[in-house]
Amino acid sequence: MSRFLNMLEQMKRTPKLILGVMLLCGVALLDFYTGVELSFSLFYLLPIAFFSFAFSASVGIGIAFISAAIWLLVDVLTTAHSDTFAYLWNSIIRLGFFLLPAWMLRSLEQERIHARTDFLTGAINNRYFNDLLEREIERSLRYNHPFTIAFIDMDNFKTINDTFGHLYGDKMLRTLAERMKHHLRKTDVIARVGGDEFAILLPEANEKDARTAMSNLFTKIAEEMTSKKWPLTFSVGVLTLSAPTISADKILGIVDKMMYVVKNNGKNNIKYATYTNEEKLTHPQS
Repeated sequence: MSRFLNMLEQMKRTPKLILGVMLLCGVALLDFYTGVELSFSLFYLLPIAFFSFAFSASVGIGIAFISAAIWLLVDVLTTAHSDTFAYLWNSIIRLGFFLLPAWMLRSLEQERIHARTDFLTGAINNRYFNDLLEREIERSLRYNHPFTIAFIDMDNFKTINDTFGHLYGDKMLRTLAERMKHHLRKTDVIARVGGDEFAILLPEANEKDARTAMSNLFTKIAEEMTSKKWPLTFSVGVLTLSAPTISADKILGIVDKMMYVVKNNGKNNIKYATYTNEEKLTHPQS
């Protein structure tokens, strides 16, 4: 099941939409041509579940209403009820039958989102970030595409937290997560991996792309911290890889050490590097 969900997440929106519509139309046609002798109520749950997993549970609920309407149409075309109320009653019962699993899937979706999300910042959590990084490694190996990982640490955050209070510090963390999301691509992934540490996954980003994106992000968030008069700077490690043969844990360990090199050499800077599968790091001038 998890493999199927991962496959759906990796598919583009248009193919998923086409596949879902084809599934719904297929069930409707089978329901129509088999007539009243065979009931296809259970099979309508397939497109409802597909749309719920492929898009969202809210979309699945919408498909439940569409499925009930299709079933009503098939019922009108194939069955002659003496009382029109029977059509309405049957449609309401069928809609309830469809909505129940759709609502259950919505609850499961919300639980899944909560399990993946850092409650304070809204960024994804460390565990889910590791899963996404593992998938990106597999994708990079298959297609030989580059990607970049960045670690961002808030300099002197503990001192600021102790001086101004945890509510002040929490506001800083939320603001940083929001502004990073604003200044990065929609495909980029932001995670809170420690108290004051964030990790960023930049899919399909080579060294040049990473330098441009992270330099722009560093400048923008520094300007916003200054505008808010927050005494906050950042130490950043940025590692670009292509088809790496090392694990996600090792990648994160390397970029984490790079970030600490920045912290130990004056802070408030970015260190860039590329990784080759010959177990060597190339450190261009930061």
